[in-house]
Amino acid sequence: MMRMSGDNRRDNNWKASDSRPPVLLYLNVADGDAGALAGAEAAGLPLQLVITRPGDTIDLGEIDRAAAAIIQLSEDEDGAVEQFATLAKATETPLLAAAFDPGLSFVRALIRAGAHDVIPLPLDVAELETSLHPVRDQIHARDHRSSTGPAKLVTLIKAEGGVGATALMTQLATRFAAHERRAGREALLLDLDIQFGDAAFQLGLLPKLGVDDLLAAGSRMDGDMMRTVAAPHPSGLSIIAAPPEITRLDAMDVDQALKLAEAAMQEFGTVFVDLPTNWTDWSLSLLARSDLVIMVCELSIASLHRAKRQLDLIASQDLGHLDVRIAVNRFEKGLFKNVTREDAERVLGRPVAYTLANDHATMTAAIEQGIPVAEIRRKGALNRDLKTLEADVTARLGLER
Repeated sequence: MMRMSGDNRRDNNWKASDSRPPVLLYLNVADGDAGALAGAEAAGLPLQLVITRPGDTIDLGEIDRAAAAIIQLSEDEDGAVEQFATLAKATETPLLAAAFDPGLSFVRALIRAGAHDVIPLPLDVAELETSLHPVRDQIHARDHRSSTGPAKLVTLIKAEGGVGATALMTQLATRFAAHERRAGREALLLDLDIQFGDAAFQLGLLPKLGVDDLLAAGSRMDGDMMRTVAAPHPSGLSIIAAPPEITRLDAMDVDQALKLAEAAMQEFGTVFVDLPTNWTDWSLSLLARSDLVIMVCELSIASLHRAKRQLDLIASQDLGHLDVRIAVNRFEKGLFKNVTREDAERVLGRPVAYTLANDHATMTAAIEQGIPVAEIRRKGALNRDLKTLEADVTARLGLER
């Protein structure tokens, strides 16, 4: 159906209302009332209808001048995905696919081929509003990309499983992203705990796409694809979820991990990475690339012992120069505690930078509702500690607000 260059038949009733680049609709008007969309707007972008038939050509130059293009495809058409991938690779304009009753495998194949979204036919303006909002936001983000500032990577490592590290990171990242959005910048949470990661779930999100889709894309993986895969949170944070199924740690190598991180930083600015508990070559490589590392542990002999072993490993890899900050989660004050903050600092051989109050009820409620702790208990000790943590992370990254 798709060939680049050539002429197309247009709806002669359409006229440009202003100088804004349009969203081109390459549709077969025989299917549904597509003509009603001509001259309309969606997500603040003007729509322009281009009537097509199987075998028609697509003018690449025309697409390059557009804000986005929506191309009708048929799941039964041989080579449709491959042709779409060729077109997507040839242009920087966001491309969306449209199809009648697209199956999940067809949708995923198109996303991996470079589609920003796959929209069911017949189209209507309300459907387009939803699908084009990310495209509009991407255009706006590119307009102020110069204000994003230096790319920063913050990694979170765990002394052991079960210390509440992921919950801590999701709360930190959403708070950080909300402040960044007010400053005209963005933040991303990249969940690379590819075996047991559930950061998206803890934020009340169930994205269909995630890290595995980016890895499957291979050389086609770039910032635009990351925006397609990333799930938006109301705080302004974007999340790229861990795979839905337990994935072998060796399913990702060093080059892939570093490419993911670099592309994410280039596209979003500040990136938070949740790493698995078990070490791999690629997780150590990401650690070495980090601007800030947060080690999460608890005030128990077992947790501190494992945290010390993690710190010894980092030192043995010639990574002693890294800025590793100790965060003690579920911290409780009291005169009769078996293990104190001073004990922790003596065992670890470095100061405890952050303590997070033990408020199981508030954190559990925040996770169950997928919202910030501040919305559950703003005046609680846990929220105050998170505020201190976020402010210090911002300062250490050298960000001004």
